[in-house]
Amino acid sequence: MLDGRTVVVTGGATGIGLGIARCLARAGCRVAIAGRREDKLRVAAESCNASPEVIWHPVDVTCRDSVRQLFDWARKEFGQIDVLVNSAGMNIKNRSMAEMRPEQWDEVMASNVTGAYNCMFAVLPSMRQRRDGLIININSISGLRAWALGGVAYDASKFAMRGLGVAVGNEDNEHGIRVTNIYPGEVDTPLLAQRPVPVSESHKATILQPDDVGQLVVALVDLPPRAHVPEVTIKPTPAMFV
Repeated sequence: MLDGRTVVVTGGATGIGLGIARCLARAGCRVAIAGRREDKLRVAAESCNASPEVIWHPVDVTCRDSVRQLFDWARKEFGQIDVLVNSAGMNIKNRSMAEMRPEQWDEVMASNVTGAYNCMFAVLPSMRQRRDGLIININSISGLRAWALGGVAYDASKFAMRGLGVAVGNEDNEHGIRVTNIYPGEVDTPLLAQRPVPVSESHKATILQPDDVGQLVVALVDLPPRAHVPEVTIKPTPAMFV
């Protein structure tokens, strides 16, 4: 279906990023996953069992030199990058303003917002040059509605990520570039371990799985260049949408 399309997925070693990489690889894309942990990246790439091969490269999205090295490598491997998926992100356990430390605020904002900016900044010039490209930002319901479950820093970072995606999409649509913000509800990923209250196995069984988001990404990548979805929400069926 998507044979030959090239994709870079940050945060691709675990969780939603890995689910997206798996689904894109099954659809025929050439996929590069990136993240901080080389051991996890290696295992993740091997677990995809895909053809074409899923390749990997370490990156710290908060470091612009590291991001530059990632995209220089990806361009050597792929020739061009058709799709960027920004899925790297984090949260903390002490999520209230009263409990959170200032350095934790800095860490969350650097990973969730500046990291996405750094990757977009690196990939956009070549997309503008060829007048084509798709950038998908994995946001959160917390980017639409601030709530205590997400926490002060996470909510703020996801609101900022939303503004980044919409603004760049409006600016670069004249160059044939599409930017999509995806807002998942609860997803069963390792990020749940950072919840202040442990999540039960029974609750995990009722929420989204990473491949659910992955299948949505495949559908977006499969759209023709004339069609742009700026924003889309995906949530567990039993969850309220208010």
